[in-house]
Amino acid sequence: MTAFHVWAGASSSFVRPAVRKISIADVFDALRRGLEDFREKPSHYVFLCLMYPIAGVFLIAWSSGERMVPLLFPLMSGFALLGPLAAVGLYEISRRRERGLDTSWHHALEVRHSSAMPSIVALGIFLLGAFVAWLIVAQLLYVHFFGAAAPDSIMGFVSEVLTTPAGMQLILWGNLIGFVFAIVVLATTVVSFPLLLDRDCGAAAAIDTSIRAALANPIPVALWGLIVAVLLVVGTIPIFAGLAVIMPVLGHATWHLYRKLVAQPVS
Repeated sequence: MTAFHVWAGASSSFVRPAVRKISIADVFDALRRGLEDFREKPSHYVFLCLMYPIAGVFLIAWSSGERMVPLLFPLMSGFALLGPLAAVGLYEISRRRERGLDTSWHHALEVRHSSAMPSIVALGIFLLGAFVAWLIVAQLLYVHFFGAAAPDSIMGFVSEVLTTPAGMQLILWGNLIGFVFAIVVLATTVVSFPLLLDRDCGAAAAIDTSIRAALANPIPVALWGLIVAVLLVVGTIPIFAGLAVIMPVLGHATWHLYRKLVAQPVS
């Protein structure tokens, strides 16, 4: 049954892949390998990842209405929560390159034929739920500190947030709660999507493995999360165009980080 397959994977049993201890050097090596994958055929990946700057500009335009202005920053920051799902095609490219197979860009679309697709979709729904929950929390925080009335303008909103005690409280609590969301997503997805693509073990086993890998390597995984956050901020300059390079590099690097964190099954 599909539901059971999503839970346990193709083997119809709950398998817990072994996780490894890694070092900080391994994190930077994974990033280096991701850059190498990108360099092989960068034009293909930039083409595939134009969706990121386009989506970023769309989010700004959509939130330019007065009522949506308070959600501008939550939309921009929360967009990163969906990154692990959006990079699935890039994991496939790295997987094929690792095996010496053709890495033409169209292979990134072949993940739709993966036997693990039900589990990947289930994890995607989880990430989408986290994204929506973050937006709801962000809106509730704004209403709590500033009331339900929409700001007069973007500049007026920015001035209120940066120059009033309520604005300082909004920044403090917004960042703290956003940090919690980021930790949850990082811990549950640091290896889960690449693992499903490599081994159809089921969504529950993938999340379990990802959490165990994070707990076994708190400093390297935290460093990885910091690198991702910093590079995504850099990628938004100018007008999100940098994401067309940053996202594929991070996607490929995630595959190599997965290889370091999760042991291969014994033949």
